[in-house]
Amino acid sequence: MNWHAGQNETSLMPIRIEAIVDTICPWCYIGKKRLEKALSREQLDNLIINWRPFLLNPDMPNGGIDRKLYLSAKFGGADSATRVYKAIETAGAAVGIDFKFDDIKITPDSTDSHRLIFKVCSERPAVGNALVEDLFVAYFLEGQNIGDPDILAEIAVTHGEDRSEILDYLAGDMARDFVGQENRVAHQMGVTGVPCFVFNGRHALSGAQEPEILQRMVRLARQEETPAL
Repeated sequence: MNWHAGQNETSLMPIRIEAIVDTICPWCYIGKKRLEKALSREQLDNLIINWRPFLLNPDMPNGGIDRKLYLSAKFGGADSATRVYKAIETAGAAVGIDFKFDDIKITPDSTDSHRLIFKVCSERPAVGNALVEDLFVAYFLEGQNIGDPDILAEIAVTHGEDRSEILDYLAGDMARDFVGQENRVAHQMGVTGVPCFVFNGRHALSGAQEPEILQRMVRLARQEETPAL
């Protein structure tokens, strides 16, 4: 699952970032925006971002659950949830995200959204960044249920996919085991929360860190891939 940004045939080894995220994680969206800000400050000729799945709710029912019930169970009540999400809204606003949490009615099972990312990016890696962005937008800004195959198919069509093909794919089980395995591997690596960004397979940075911290990691990764003169 690769996003190739500005590839150059004359470049040396690419910088690789494994972006471990869940599509229903607001901090993952914030982390993505902060990473993009960090990357915009660097002159990168060859960058590959692999979007890797993580399941915050691996036991979520296939149809998801009512958002209010989910938040109450997760945070111990509506008041606690409100306080938590106010902080998230503030952090999001700082990177241009206008979260619409009140518009979200269902907390979905995110497995199918990860399966969609896998399918599209396996065939067309360069689409990954925009596809992940649109999944975040659909869920967090438009309140759409990204566990619904019809919604996922609509998003996929905007990226050049065939609607019927996507619906057939999502109706089956292809890549379902892959998502589960990736989630288990992430936990085995010590990832207990997301986002988590792994640079060149060596350095992991958990949480939606500020752009300055992410930028330092990008510079470190670039130095490691540049041979000594």
